[in-house]
Amino acid sequence: MIIRLCKTALVATIAVFFIVVAIGNITDYGTNWVFVQHVLAMDTIFPESTLRWRAITDQRLAALAYWFIISWEIITAAILAFASLRLTGASRDRELFAQAKPIAILGLTFGLLLYGLGITVIGGEWFAMWQSKTWNGLDSAARFMVLDGVILLVLLASEE
Repeated sequence: MIIRLCKTALVATIAVFFIVVAIGNITDYGTNWVFVQHVLAMDTIFPESTLRWRAITDQRLAALAYWFIISWEIITAAILAFASLRLTGASRDRELFAQAKPIAILGLTFGLLLYGLGITVIGGEWFAMWQSKTWNGLDSAARFMVLDGVILLVLLASEE
């Protein structure tokens, strides 16, 4: 049972992480809004880059993208919080715990998709964020992906 409680605590950690991130993006909207604007506008990438045709400078589209990110964070937080409760309730029974895992797997996958596909692939590569010394969130995204991914692997590991 202790292993199942440890796995539950790790899933809950990521739930709390996404709750804090979402609350931060809502209550301090302007800070990350500026970040999103610059990444989408591609205005701090290498001056000679031929990728600038990908830039999004329309503020409405940028705001839509930012609210999509915030919504994804909220959904991820909700899935993981629910999964944590389900895992906690099932922690005494191996079979019930196994049945509760898919919700946690879904939530952790949502987290990996946000930071892997959203930040690393779309932000980092499509919008060439890697070229910016000022507006580059790739190191942070990598840390979040490692944390999320390790917890997903721990959750999937056999308890025998």
